Formats: sequence, C-alpha cells, structure tokens
Amino acid sequence: MPMSASLINSQQDSAKTLDGYSRASSVSLLMAGVLLLFSHITIAEPWLAVQSGGKCMMCHVNPTGGGKRNEYGHIYGLNTLTEETVTDFSNVARLSDRVSFGGDLRVNAVATQIPNQANKFTFESEEILFYMETTLIPGRLTFYFDERLGPGGASNREMYGMYWFRDNSLYLKAGRMFLPYGWRMEDDTAYIRQVTGINYATPDDGMEIGLELDQWSTSLAITNGTAGGSETSKGKQFSLLASYVEQAWRAGFSYNFNDVKDEDRTMTGVFAGLRTGLFNWLAEVDAISDDGAVGGQLKQRVALFEVNALVNKGHNVKATYEYFDPNRSLAEDERTRISLVWEWFPMPFTQLNIGVRDSSGIPQNDLQNATEWFVQLHNYL
Repeated sequence: MPMSASLINSQQDSAKTLDGYSRASSVSLLMAGVLLLFSHITIAEPWLAVQSGGKCMMCHVNPTGGGKRNEYGHIYGLNTLTEETVTDFSNVARLSDRVSFGGDLRVNAVATQIPNQANKFTFESEEILFYMETTLIPGRLTFYFDERLGPGGASNREMYGMYWFRDNSLYLKAGRMFLPYGWRMEDDTAYIRQVTGINYATPDDGMEIGLELDQWSTSLAITNGTAGGSETSKGKQFSLLASYVEQAWRAGFSYNFNDVKDEDRTMTGVFAGLRTGLFNWLAEVDAISDDGAVGGQLKQRVALFEVNALVNKGHNVKATYEYFDPNRSLAEDERTRISLVWEWFPMPFTQLNIGVRDSSGIPQNDLQNATEWFVQLHNYL
C-alpha cells in the first residue's frame, strides 16, 4: 500500500533517548552482558550472501531469503561466523526428519540525542520470532510457518505452501509471504525498507512463482496489495525481482506496482553486491511514484550503500550510508543517515551488535537530526 513520507516522521517521533553518553554506554553493555548469561534462544543479512558467493536459498528455506535457515545455513552460521569453536550441533533444530524449527530473539538498549530535547535512554524488546517447516514430500512440497510472538501480541508473518517441480528449478508458492523486492535487509527502519513499504511488517496474501537457473534467480508475486489486511478492491500488487549471481559479485532489478483506486504506487529499483578481499559491498537505489498525492503525483527516491568487513572470525564491522528524498519536486528536503556497527558472534546462536546511527535532515525538524547509540542482543536458531 502507498506509504507517505509522514510515516517516517511518526516512526522517528517514537524514538527513545538518554542523559549522557557515558552512562548510556555502561548501562547498555551491562544489560547486554546479563542477557548473554541468561538467554539462549536466523540471521537474514544480504552481506552474508555476498561474502559466501551463493544465492539466498543456499542458507534459507525461502528462496528469496529471510526467516528460517536450512541445514546448510545452520552449519555456515556456526562455523563461519561464530568466534567460539563449534563441535556438533547437527539436528539441534529438528523434531523429526519431516519437521524442523527456528527462531529469533532481539533485545535492544537505545540512547538517542535529539537537538533541543532532553536525552533519554530505553530498553526495548524488539521481537521474538518462531519458524516451523514441515516437509510433506521431500524435495518437492513443504508447508512453512513464521510467527511473531511478541511484544504486543502474536501476529503471523508468513504462512504458505511451496511446491518445487521435478527439476527443482521452478517453484510455486501460495499463502502469506514477504514480497520479492530489493535487498531483504533485517533492519526494517532502513530507508529502502521503510519508505518502499516492503519489509518484514508488510507480508501479503497471494501467489509467487520463481525460477532458479544456475546464476539466475527470478521471482514474480501477485498479491492483494493490502499488506496482509482485508482485500478492498479488484486491483492487485505485482512484485518482480530478478538477479544474476557470480562468485564475487551480483546484480539485480526490482519492480513493484500496487493497483489501488486513485492511489497507485509504482516502484523500480536496482541493487548490487561485490566482494573484494576483506570487504563485502552492497548498494540499492529505488525510485517511488505515488498517484493521488496532493499536487498530483509524489515522487521519492531512496538509496543505501553498505560495506561489511569480516575482520576476524566472529567479528564483522558494518558501515552504512542511507539517502532519502521525500519529494523530488522540492529542493533541500533530503535526509541522510550514517551508521557504524560492530557485530560480534561470541558463541553459538548469539550475536551482539554495538553501533551508532547519525541522521541529518532539514534544520527545522529536530527529529530528523537525531543521533542514536545502541546495543542489540540477538539470539537465533
């Protein structure tokens, strides 16, 4: 469904903030340490696909990425990312040969400084997720379930049946699913996820057909276009993603059209990844056009540029630059964000992120010029 620039402001307006960064850092680290001792609960980051040289389906049940990991994904995460030596965790997430499961738990400590406002500090339980896959016909027919258990009550994210044809190059998926479009970043607050409106909070009901041929991957989804809500019109949403993958690089194209009465949205995007020695580079640029806006048509543009350096086993450093132009017909209303994050994988099933995100927007809007310091504990299976 169309998303206006005002949604960005409303989400930023809910940000929490702290008195003094020294106190924020110490409290955040203490919180993370306590949680590491007492919590033992899938990493869906595109840079891992670039680093490994494989497609998303190499590690994930979903051919377009995100959600539950397959067996290879578990092995890759434990032996490539985890700092601690791993012995044998085979079958740790299996109930039987036909039923397997997974999950994610993310807890944050955030300190945000907003100009002309008091600094504050908050703990937040971001999400707890549960995945289950049932294999009805091995290699051919599966049922997949992805549930957000909290906070704020349970809600279904994905629930679909997927059928692979005999040569395992063509699949058909039906049910509720994440839409194929661009990089499937874990961070839904990234401009390329938030402004496009295609993220983990907006699955949709419909069908998807996909083709996997050597280096090529193509997915086309036809859905209601209501982000999982009740259908209100005859119009449908069409989402297309096509990518070409080589060992050291990849490139792709995305297209989305949501046919809504008097409020059609059209999006086109390009994305790419490149591995150069220690560094894994990501980029995406999207152009968005909304009909029915005041003045006729609203045109927006978002972009993301990211570099990851797996400096040592268990340690990744991520730097990100984001760009958002909320109205291309207006001058000097652009927004940018720069992030720097250290991702540490100290033990199996555990990730600790420590970082800072600095936003820059129009001087008259304090919220658009906030700086966030954060610590996130992520337990995954």
